[in-house]
Amino acid sequence: MNRFGSLFAKSEGIGRMFFDIDEKIIKLSAMAEKNSRQAFERISEITRYNQQKVLSAFIRNGVSETHFAASTGYGYGDRGRELIEKIFAECMGAEDSIYRHSFNSGTHAITVALFGVLRPGDEMLCVTGRPYDTLIGVLGIDGDVDGSLKQFRIGYNEVQLDADGQPDLPEISERIKQKFYRVVYIQRSRGYSLRPSLSVEKIGEIANLVKKISPETIVMVDNCYGEFVEKREPCEVGADIIVGSLIKNAGGGIARTGGYIAGKRKYIESCANRLTAPGIGKEIGASLGLNRELFLGLFNAPHVTGEALKTAIFTAALFSLLGYGVSPAYNEPRYDIIQTVLLKNEQALVCFCQGMQSGSPIDSFAEPEPWDMPGYDCKVIMAAGAFTLGASIELSADAPLREPYAVWMQGGLNFDSAQVGILLAVQRMHKDKIIEL
Repeated sequence: MNRFGSLFAKSEGIGRMFFDIDEKIIKLSAMAEKNSRQAFERISEITRYNQQKVLSAFIRNGVSETHFAASTGYGYGDRGRELIEKIFAECMGAEDSIYRHSFNSGTHAITVALFGVLRPGDEMLCVTGRPYDTLIGVLGIDGDVDGSLKQFRIGYNEVQLDADGQPDLPEISERIKQKFYRVVYIQRSRGYSLRPSLSVEKIGEIANLVKKISPETIVMVDNCYGEFVEKREPCEVGADIIVGSLIKNAGGGIARTGGYIAGKRKYIESCANRLTAPGIGKEIGASLGLNRELFLGLFNAPHVTGEALKTAIFTAALFSLLGYGVSPAYNEPRYDIIQTVLLKNEQALVCFCQGMQSGSPIDSFAEPEPWDMPGYDCKVIMAAGAFTLGASIELSADAPLREPYAVWMQGGLNFDSAQVGILLAVQRMHKDKIIEL
């Protein structure tokens, strides 16, 4: 009997002692894990590479206990803050970075980056269709939101994806030839859509196309959910700036808040001047005793990302066996940690999230309900029994209650506990007669 089957064996397995999971679900899960073995091996190889990359950066830069010391006030001369930003830049293949707890979210970091490099009269072009919901207000696309880029006379345009859900390279080329855009913006992950996430190779193809036509255009990548998923990062293939959140991959499940901007030094300086004040930039920012967890989070990031990827692969394999559409498939290449499951209707979507919440280490007793979440145009349901509120690198699932009733699942600090959450989601759907076994 394989590891999973043994864990949940009917008579003597540990899982059957602790969780009331139907034996038919146990057998399906054993089959799903067996089907996932080769994909797991690919993830383990990438994880090993990235973990050693991070370890070598720590060793090469001489990280010590002294770098964990707290600073207060202005934070002048904070050695830990300065060193972790140097190390993170190296890990991302960038010249410099801002890696700090003072970013409130990934959206905040993206906003700082956009306001850092764009000026009144400039225009930006998003080449991956409509961006993630929380950026709509930042850009001022659907209304006159106070403080938006639109109010600062910064223009926005977008190029729709092609019929296959991929960036439309001929159209991108034509648009850039017609007009100068200060920023070309790429969203690596799919957001609340079913289009494929972008590989680093594809991002490099877009960046090279842009630079060939318009060398002065800044290529910016929303890198959320993609850090350490591949061996290379977007800055290594031509991106000028990448941005993300520390409560996703890059914080390793340890950082309690924060975000980052990494890329070419001149652009990082502009972003730092927007984060703090012109002429001050990166020179201030008290660490308040958080350096230790930021260092530890970065060190853990490759391994935790690998565990999240294994959780996604297992979920895809299991729900495929149950007859549901999934994206990506369990045996497809992975470019971020997100797994989409097409649950077909609102009842199944809510049931999945409630079942998964019951397998969370925190607030397992809570039942998620759809609610009007700020930044979204419809009710959203979220399962997120996490140690850090809203941390997508921990096992979580969320979905807007609208067609196609798909759930976007991500995270898993360790596969051995995350898989239980997935099985309890299936168990709940079976109990409520959504799944017949």
